[in-house]
Amino acid sequence: MTQGKVMEGVFAINKPKGLSSAQVLRDLQKHFNPSTLFAPWISVEKTNRDREKHNQRRRRREKDIQVKIGHGGTLDPLATGVLIAGVGKGTKSLQDFLSCTKQYETIVLFGASTDTYDRVGKVLRTAPYEHVTREVVEAALGQFRGKFMQLPPLFSALKMNGKPLYEYAREGKPIPREIERRPVEVLELELVEWMEPGTHTHQAPSETGSDTEIKFANTIWSQEKVLPGGSSPKGVKKEDAEVKEEITGTEDVPTRKRKLSTEQDELILERPSSKHQKSSEEEANSATMSGGLAAPTTTDAALSSTLPEEAPEKSVPGPPAARIRMKVTSGFYVRSLAHDLGAAVGSAALMAELERSRQGEFEVGKNVLEYTDLDKGEEVWGPKVEAMLDAWNHKRGDVEEGRSSAPKKVETEAKVEADSVMGEAVPEAVNATS
Repeated sequence: MTQGKVMEGVFAINKPKGLSSAQVLRDLQKHFNPSTLFAPWISVEKTNRDREKHNQRRRRREKDIQVKIGHGGTLDPLATGVLIAGVGKGTKSLQDFLSCTKQYETIVLFGASTDTYDRVGKVLRTAPYEHVTREVVEAALGQFRGKFMQLPPLFSALKMNGKPLYEYAREGKPIPREIERRPVEVLELELVEWMEPGTHTHQAPSETGSDTEIKFANTIWSQEKVLPGGSSPKGVKKEDAEVKEEITGTEDVPTRKRKLSTEQDELILERPSSKHQKSSEEEANSATMSGGLAAPTTTDAALSSTLPEEAPEKSVPGPPAARIRMKVTSGFYVRSLAHDLGAAVGSAALMAELERSRQGEFEVGKNVLEYTDLDKGEEVWGPKVEAMLDAWNHKRGDVEEGRSSAPKKVETEAKVEADSVMGEAVPEAVNATS
């Protein structure tokens, strides 16, 4: 590593599952603050602060000097992959990543929809999935390619009249107006792996939403035409169609409900047992004491053994899942794609896994720091971070030089080229910590 060089710029780290983007920044600071690589930056920052006026120093919330770090686009704790980070003056360049194209890989699990549209939410609706095949899904993907208007997640942090949508749901109040769809573009979309029922471990959450949340979601989904499970068959009463399980198909309602009940048992696992559930011995004793039938005697057992045994219930495998890869523009909600795809195939679906494999020029496995390198010490992560910051600054210098030498009439062209080289920022707020 170069001694005395002030390191600033932009690099990317591979965010692991289970950590928030903000936590990753805090972890970076923990390793960067005492490091040799960023000691010159700390020294310069200390000198600059010593020159500040008294009032400026008083206004600072953070008195301790820490390496200034920001990120260019939030990833949920569930997600993994490229998290772009800016250091020092590099935080100002995070805005250059607006309108960036990104590549995602997601696993879509069919059969259930949740309030968050992913596997960490609460189940609001379940639906049949035995008719969902690879061919059906691939045919449905066609409607999600190109430019279209996408509906943001129902319970997202989006606000309407200054109030988050999820608060309307929790309070059981109708939203003032329809949720506005947003223009998005899907440049590439393909199904890369199909997982037949019983061949994977992905499953829906066990917690279900409240009646108020379910009613709210069904109302909004109906208005927006993204209701999971498809439309109700002819002849089914409205009351039957509004239960949590969507009843579809050509079979009679009782048969359909029995099959759906079996599928739900496979879909939602780890269901907590009832507090009032009794053991078989307690139930037998209770029945005897209350005048019910006593346990069968030896004669009764021998008699019953001569009767034909009932065929055991056939075990129904869980729902199918699909790994889908996409290249999209900024503002795209992958979880909304999963939800809408479930509705498009006449079932329900949620996002089970998500990886942002590329953002702008940064791609996992090529020029992205592995999070696990941090714990290996500065001798491992230091040279890698330095090389990535140097590469970014070198490219930025080339772009700036090209802009200054280009004629005014082609200034716009130069900016477009620069954006494609540097990558563009995400629509989410750029967070900086110092």
